Amino acid sequence: MEVIGKIKLINETQTFGSNGFRKRDMVVTTDEQYPQMILIEFIQDKCDLLNTYQVGQDVKVSINLRGREWINPQGEAKYFNSVQGWRIESLAQGAQGNVPPAQSFEPAPDLSENEPDDLPF
Repeated sequence: MEVIGKIKLINETQTFGSNGFRKRDMVVTTDEQYPQMILIEFIQDKCDLLNTYQVGQDVKVSINLRGREWINPQGEAKYFNSVQGWRIESLAQGAQGNVPPAQSFEPAPDLSENEPDDLPF
C-alpha cells in the first residue's frame, strides 16, 4: 500500500529498552477532498530513511498495516493498529506522471469538417 502527500512532521528517532529498539514517526497530509493526516512509523534500520527528507516535501510512502491484540489486566481484549513505513520516495512538485506538456506536440495538419468519421459513437 502507499500513502501520497506532503510531509507535515518528522520526529526524532526514539530508542526503547535494553535491546535498543528504534522508532521514528512522521505525519503525511494527503491531498484529497478531505485531507487526512496519517501517522506513519518507521522502525529499526528504516528510521534512517527519513534523514534526507524535510517538512513540506511531497512524498510517496510504501506502508504495511499492522494490527495486534493486547489482553488488559481485567482479561479484556484490546486491539491496536499501526501504519509502518518501509520505503519513501520524493515526488517532484506538480508532477503529472510521464505525460509530456501540451506544447511539445506538433499541431495537427489542416482538418476538414467534411472528412468521414470512423468513430463508433
